[in-house]
Amino acid sequence: MTDLQRDHVGLTDTHASRRYFRTFEAITGHLAPVAAVMEVEGRFTATEVELLARHMQALTYTFRALSMKYLMAGRDTGRFFGSLTIDDHESGFPAAQELLVMMNDAQQAERHLRDMPSEAELKKQMLDRIIGAQEIPTKLQFALSQRLYYQELARGSLFCPRNDPEAQWLETVGDRRRYLLHWSVYDSQVNLPVLYLMEVEDTGRTALPKDERRWPEAQAHLMAQSLGGLKLLTIARGFDEDFDDLHPKRLRRIHIGPMYSHGYTRQSGPISEVLAEAAGADADDWALAWTMEDLVSESVRTERAGWFGTVERETFALDPFSGRGADTGTSATERAIILPTRPYQVLAEKRPPGFESVRKFVVGRDGRVMSVA
Repeated sequence: MTDLQRDHVGLTDTHASRRYFRTFEAITGHLAPVAAVMEVEGRFTATEVELLARHMQALTYTFRALSMKYLMAGRDTGRFFGSLTIDDHESGFPAAQELLVMMNDAQQAERHLRDMPSEAELKKQMLDRIIGAQEIPTKLQFALSQRLYYQELARGSLFCPRNDPEAQWLETVGDRRRYLLHWSVYDSQVNLPVLYLMEVEDTGRTALPKDERRWPEAQAHLMAQSLGGLKLLTIARGFDEDFDDLHPKRLRRIHIGPMYSHGYTRQSGPISEVLAEAAGADADDWALAWTMEDLVSESVRTERAGWFGTVERETFALDPFSGRGADTGTSATERAIILPTRPYQVLAEKRPPGFESVRKFVVGRDGRVMSVA
């Protein structure tokens, strides 16, 4: 059995913890612009970018909440509180357990807020302690950080370990309704957020989102199959076979991460060497991998169902290069990396093997994202 804790480390230093969250705030802020660049290139539609941005914004809110929770990590708060646990080897992201605890806290956020002094009252007490006792009000700072944490949780729109499918209507042609289903999970095996997009044709009598039987069943089916170890072909075929009047035309899976950092992660290989050589300002000490798997239906076949009926089944196109489609279960797989200008310059100079086919998105000093071949 794999020990899922062996690559986890706690950020017990205040400055290290805050720098980590500042880095991720910058990274998550660049995800939507990257998707927008891909929209311009025709890889995503405007609707798809809007939906992806919603999941990415939820990820930003989650990091913001965790940054409040651990604002006083490493400081003497008068009680043992712990520290943010990250996967410093496989992903660079927080351990999945952090999100599970956060979701439990979110369910009780309103009660905690009722029992706590207000933000204004806590600030007043801090000022009185500073002026009157001439002390650093560490315990009050901790109390305020926890209030800010619960306030973020109460606002909602967080990236949960499981974010159930939603349906976005696209068009209706004849008796066929087209929907874009989107959902996401936090893969606990590799501690990474994973986003899914599925284009579906619906030939049922009732529109899918309003169907009290099929929609809950479809949602449950997709969430049960949202495992990183499953091939897209397996997921799409299973859905196609279980729902005779729902026809998956395209399925995409986007893995956000790993995040590489010379200061926080222990990955080996070329990217680790690039970041070590480019080490300097904190703003430059990161690189984020982005992998998109794509599976497309290339034709439809008809199969018998029962004595007299027939059903449509999809035939999916697999990657034709070197037989890799059978191995990956995809029509295509695209790997990309997002990184600041300085690490990209080092990467371009070193030209390590294996990076020629990787898309590069370079973030300039002004925050603008540029696609580099």
